[in-house]
Amino acid sequence: VGKKVQAIYLWWHKPVIDKELLQSLPNLKVIANSGVGMDHLDLKLVASFGVKMANAPHAVSSSTADTGMALLLASARRLVEVHNISISPSMEYCEGDILGVKVAGATLGIIGMGSIGYKIAQRAKAFEMNILYHNRTRRKAQEEQAVGATYCKKIDSLLQQADFVMVVVSLTPQTHKLIGKRELDLMKPTATLINISRGAVVDQDALVAALQTGVIGAAALDVTSPEPLPRDHPLLKLKNVIITPHLGTKTDKASYMITEEAVQNILAALDGLPLPSEVLPS
Repeated sequence: VGKKVQAIYLWWHKPVIDKELLQSLPNLKVIANSGVGMDHLDLKLVASFGVKMANAPHAVSSSTADTGMALLLASARRLVEVHNISISPSMEYCEGDILGVKVAGATLGIIGMGSIGYKIAQRAKAFEMNILYHNRTRRKAQEEQAVGATYCKKIDSLLQQADFVMVVVSLTPQTHKLIGKRELDLMKPTATLINISRGAVVDQDALVAALQTGVIGAAALDVTSPEPLPRDHPLLKLKNVIITPHLGTKTDKASYMITEEAVQNILAALDGLPLPSEVLPS
């Protein structure tokens, strides 16, 4: 059976790609991933077997950007908290001191200005936000102007100014625990951290401490490490935290488009053509 397999489509990190599997599939040509993040793959190991890899960046960017904005708005207006109040048996009225944060005029700092980060900026512009961004490479001047974004060469500058910090980077050795105690200490005590990248990009222990002691105001997380968190994890007990179960791409259309994009890459590899979304080991 192994000799017949020429392509693998990964869905939610399954199957696990290891040396034993690759050795058992001598005619494997391509691995297509259902999503953009490739941190669950050893890219150099796969490439050493002469197997090409592809992700699905085009299919996921809009849905993931929507998730980021949904978390921002939900946290700003304390939607989960007030929902629970609204459905409680003892509800008579909502306390006047449950105040949210005004989004229009607030400053959003985007860490990672790839295709998803840029779509977030487009959405934030419509919400009349001031936009800062930090990225390895600066965007073109016309791209910055189109969304009214200001480039911060140093992450520290963004962290000090932003009311909302949105993390949209890929997980790599360089971004592992990119947001730690030092970075959280730089943020405003009223600021909100939103993570839609990978859980390991944030030092969770440092985040718990920052939320418990008022170093930052709130967090909204679509990703954690691990997923799901243990049921006794302190993040699950904090009122100023919203956690969603890695919803990023989970819409009906995005799921269809991810599969379509994967199929295009697989067919290209089998036909000996360039892969539309090839990922090379760094």
